[in-house]
Amino acid sequence: MKTDAMCQSTCKTMKSLFFKGDTIQRQISIRLTVLARLLRNNFDRKVSALNGSLSQWTMIGIAARYPGATQRTLAEHLGISEASAGRLIDKLCTEGLLERADREDDRRARAVHVTDAARPLLETIGQIATESEEKIFKGFSHEELEQMRDFLDRIYANAGKG
Repeated sequence: MKTDAMCQSTCKTMKSLFFKGDTIQRQISIRLTVLARLLRNNFDRKVSALNGSLSQWTMIGIAARYPGATQRTLAEHLGISEASAGRLIDKLCTEGLLERADREDDRRARAVHVTDAARPLLETIGQIATESEEKIFKGFSHEELEQMRDFLDRIYANAGKG
């Protein structure tokens, strides 16, 4: 809902992206694209002092949620190629934030774990994310957030049907 002056200003800026005759689907697609870029840029700016990017912190966060996951599994969770995940994991291993270990159940695959050095950074990132989320979702009721989550889940499912 457009209830405050800041939203109206932002919405006015967003509307300038559209052409007359754009479908509602096109308008929503453009909004999602611009919003994703804005959120990523804001996050990258806030964590720049920690010498990392959203991609790196997301990988560490996913590895923390799924300890011992393989590179393939982490890539699937992030929606990136296995090769891209491998390069990112290599970089984070070099920086001492992730480590690879042999898996007992599959000698070909390697388990990825978060190191102790990454844990305080994860806590800081979590605080930054919470502050950002409070700002982003200010003025939304719990029910509206649940509805938005459900809509986004449906969009994600449809997009994955490619």
